Amino acid sequence: MLKLGFNSAILADFGFDHVIKFAAGHGFSCVEMMCWPADNTDSRRYAGVSHIDVNNLTAEKINGIKYAIKEAGIFISALGYYPNPLDADPNRSEFFIEHIKQVIRAAAKLEIPVVTTFIGRDPSKSVKDNLARFADVWPSIVKVAEENNVKIGIENCPMFFTDDEWPGGKNLAVSPAVWDRMFEVIPSPVFGLNYDPSHMIWQMMDEIKPIYAYKDRLHHIHLKDAKLYKDKLDRVGIMANPLEYHSPKLPGLGDVNWRGFFGALTDVRYRGPVVIEVEDKAYESNVQDVISAILTSRNYLKQFLA
Repeated sequence: MLKLGFNSAILADFGFDHVIKFAAGHGFSCVEMMCWPADNTDSRRYAGVSHIDVNNLTAEKINGIKYAIKEAGIFISALGYYPNPLDADPNRSEFFIEHIKQVIRAAAKLEIPVVTTFIGRDPSKSVKDNLARFADVWPSIVKVAEENNVKIGIENCPMFFTDDEWPGGKNLAVSPAVWDRMFEVIPSPVFGLNYDPSHMIWQMMDEIKPIYAYKDRLHHIHLKDAKLYKDKLDRVGIMANPLEYHSPKLPGLGDVNWRGFFGALTDVRYRGPVVIEVEDKAYESNVQDVISAILTSRNYLKQFLA
């Protein structure tokens, strides 16, 4: 019913074929495949990974990708690219916007139903000002998705983890209040969420309610946990950099109510992919740790999956 996969960013040192073979060999049904520009220089953790080069997607390469996943017996849940389309620098913003459109076109060619990304944000400006910019920028992106019959899943990560992202973070889509405004501006059914419950935990919001409230907007699901350290929060307060009082963790090692989470997904008859996203620093020392992180997550989550 629910198809378990993982986000390929954690296997940045592996090529496309290796990622596919790893997924098939370890019982996964799908992979969210990262599609940053091949010459990308983004140094952010887990950014810049390119397992499919959408700017050089020849007919031969398209056929090769389709053949590889068919032979492996898996599917690609989404093409992922997570930049800041609302960057204050207009040149950077335009570059990010155009590459998102290119990823959407590539998804259509590869018959992949979803592209996952961020709305973006100018962290120095208010939510109101960013929503106004969103209303200018995003309709053209969604139009490309509609023309290509591809859904867009916006991850609800605030992107406030480093001091250069202060004070507002680099992704606007952080809460139900903002999602409502987004969907009022762009009501298109192809425009929805790549929902990650972990970001609700450290913002101290309910991680289950949005599944019911936005059941028709759930285009993709990320499985990541977060541990809130109350003693640290008591010391630094909610105005501090969020990593001062929480840490991303593997599913089952944080505070997400996974039983309630999967109960809600089945309640609303969600039938899409559920994809592990590994960002746990305790599992970054070497390749074996990375592999252990993916498989440990898989083993924990199996209790909720057929």
